[in-house]
Amino acid sequence: MSYLPQLAAIAGVMLLGCVSPGPDLIAVTSHALAKRRAGLLTAFGIASAHALWALLAVFGLGLILAQVAWLYEGIRIAGALYLIYLGIKTLMGLRKPTSASDAQAVSVRSDAQAYQRGLIVGLTNPKAAAFFGSLFVAVLPAHAPIWIHAATIGVVAGVSVSWFSAMAVLFSTPKVQRGYTQLRKPIDAVMGTVLIGLGGKLAADH
Repeated sequence: MSYLPQLAAIAGVMLLGCVSPGPDLIAVTSHALAKRRAGLLTAFGIASAHALWALLAVFGLGLILAQVAWLYEGIRIAGALYLIYLGIKTLMGLRKPTSASDAQAVSVRSDAQAYQRGLIVGLTNPKAAAFFGSLFVAVLPAHAPIWIHAATIGVVAGVSVSWFSAMAVLFSTPKVQRGYTQLRKPIDAVMGTVLIGLGGKLAADH
């Protein structure tokens, strides 16, 4: 039996999920404006989180997590607080002078920190549990072989890292960097406000 249609469907839905504006995209673009390497590492962190959610969904844990109220609420609140924290940190950076060397939408001290931020943003999105769990249940046939589950995780990780890496490269190009340097404060103000807004919306959602 060929499972290519199912894998293609998962890839398509995953791409649509990645393209939709949200915390993942904001995290990647804000880090990429600081430095391409930081944006790429943030993208890899988010892709790692998506792969982990997909792995949990393969074993049916995604839907279980989505149904365990206290755990879902804990992940939701943690994610909301982290987004608000990043937003406040971005807004606080508005007090720094603008220069080509100091212009950073989000301060990044190390490669590990950039990867960690992407990972945390991806893992603290509680909707991912329901998204991946319901997607796999709806698309993958029952009793699919192990290799299909492994391929599915690979597709999820591949689509995620490809899209967000492309966004990191785009937002770290010299032209975009020059524009950001000139308009750092209004851009940071918007990004910080959006991050806080996303965190507030996540905290308010039930």
